[in-house]
Amino acid sequence: MTTVMVQGTTSDAGKSTLVTALCRWLTRQGVAVVPFKPQNMALNSAVTADGGEIGRAQAVQAQAAFLAPHTDMNPVLLKPNSDTGAQVIIHGRAVTTMNAVAYHDYKAIAMQAVLASHQRLSQRYPVVMVEGAGSPAEINLRAGDIANMGFAEAVDCPVLLIADINRGGVFAHLVGTLELLAPSEQARVKGFIINRFRGDLALLQPGLDWLEARTGKPVVGVLPYVLDLHLEAEDGLDRRQADKAAQVLKVIVPVLPRISNHTDFDPLRLHPQVDLQFIGPGDSIPSADLIVLPGSKSVRSDLAYLRAQGWARAIDRHLRYGGKVLGICGGLQMLGQQVHDPLGLEGPAGSSPGLGLLAFDTTLESEKQLRNVRGHLCLEGAEVAGYEIHAGVTRGPALAAPLVRLDDGRSDGAISADGQVLGTYLHGLFESPASSSALLRWAGLEAVQDVDYHALREVDIERLADLVEQHLDTNLLRSLCGLEQETSTCCN
Repeated sequence: MTTVMVQGTTSDAGKSTLVTALCRWLTRQGVAVVPFKPQNMALNSAVTADGGEIGRAQAVQAQAAFLAPHTDMNPVLLKPNSDTGAQVIIHGRAVTTMNAVAYHDYKAIAMQAVLASHQRLSQRYPVVMVEGAGSPAEINLRAGDIANMGFAEAVDCPVLLIADINRGGVFAHLVGTLELLAPSEQARVKGFIINRFRGDLALLQPGLDWLEARTGKPVVGVLPYVLDLHLEAEDGLDRRQADKAAQVLKVIVPVLPRISNHTDFDPLRLHPQVDLQFIGPGDSIPSADLIVLPGSKSVRSDLAYLRAQGWARAIDRHLRYGGKVLGICGGLQMLGQQVHDPLGLEGPAGSSPGLGLLAFDTTLESEKQLRNVRGHLCLEGAEVAGYEIHAGVTRGPALAAPLVRLDDGRSDGAISADGQVLGTYLHGLFESPASSSALLRWAGLEAVQDVDYHALREVDIERLADLVEQHLDTNLLRSLCGLEQETSTCCN
C-alpha cells in the first residue's frame, strides 16, 4: 500500500483537479487507486453509496477512479452555517455544530476518524491519493493539524506541492510555503507542480532552474491553463459559460450567503441554450424566464437576506409577468408559508415566514435525510436521478401535487396550481438529460437540445489524465506510487 498526498500553497491552487487527474491516470494503467481527503470544508456535498455525506470534489474523484463515493473518502466534512461556526460531519453523519475555537480542541477526536478511514482504504487499495486542504503553512492552524502535514506525518507519506502561477508570485508561494514547514515536513515534499501556466515554457525555465537549485527539490512539471475545463467546484462559484446559441433561456440564481450545492447549476452553465446568471449582493434581478432558489445551509437567515436585497419583491413581479420559479432543497423550503427551527439547528431557535408561494410549512429536525434516489418527473414523465441532503421535513396540502414520483414509492416536492412554481428536495435535477430537457421546456425553451452532463464531465476527466501524461514527470510519479518505472517519460 502506498499513500501520496497533494498539498497546495493556497486555496484553489489545483489540488482537487490534480488528484482527479492522478486518479484517472493511475486507473488507465490498471492501478486500483482511491481518493481521500482527511478534512474538507465545503457546502457542496454528495450522498455516498453507504448513505452518508462527503465533499462533492471527492465524489468527482471517485468517478475518476471508477468507484462509488464512500464516506471513508472524506471522513471529516465541515459545513459552515455562519462566519464562525460549522456543522461537523464525521464518517458521513452530522454529529454536532461548533464554533472554530471549539473545533480546534475537537480535532484530536476528528483525527481518530481520519486515521480509521485511511486504514480501511489502505487495506483495500494499493494506492491512496490524498488531497490536502488550503495551505500547510497556515501558522495559526498548524497545532493539531489533521488536513495537511499533520496527516502526512501521522501516516508517513510523501507530498507533492502545487501552486497556481496564474495568481502571480508562484516562486514566492512555493519557497515561502516550504520555509514555513518543519524540517521533517520539508523532507517529505518530493517535488513541485506549477499549475495554470500560459505562454512560452522557455521563458519560465530559468525560474524553474532557480527553484530546483534553491530548494534541492525537483519540478515535477508545469500544467497549462485550460480555459474550457469544467469540473465541479469544491466551494467557489464557477461563473464561466459554454458558448451559447442565438436563442437562449435566461435563468437567474440569487447567490445567498450560505448557498449550498450550487453544483446543481453546472449543467445549466454548460448548456448551449441556457444563459445562467448568478446575482450577488446589491444586484437587482433582471428580466428572465426562470428564477431558481438554490440550496442553503441556513435557510432562515438566507430568507432574511433575500428580502433585504429586494429579491422577494422581484420574484413576485417576475411571477406576475408570467415567469417561472424553481426552488431546490432550501429553496423549496423558502417557497412555503413558514420555516421552523425549534432546535436552533441553523442558528437561533425560532420561525420565519416563507415566500408564501406554496401551501406547506417546513420544520428542521435533528435527523438529516441522506438518499440517492431515482424516479420520474410529473412533467412529461421524464426520468430523473438525484440526491437528497436536508434536515427539513415539509408538510402541507401543496405536496398533494408533487413534482417527482420516486421509485421507492414516495413523492417529492410540489407544483403550484397555475404551474408557474415548482419545488423539490432533489439535487442533481439538471444532470439527467431527460429531466433537464423537461424542466427547460416547462420554463419556456422550445426545441431543447439534450445535453449529457455526466458524459461532459467524463470527457474532462480524460483530458486531465492526458495532461498528466503530457506535462508531468510520470517516472517520478510512478516511483512515489510504488510502481515500476516506465522505459521513457515525457515531461514538459
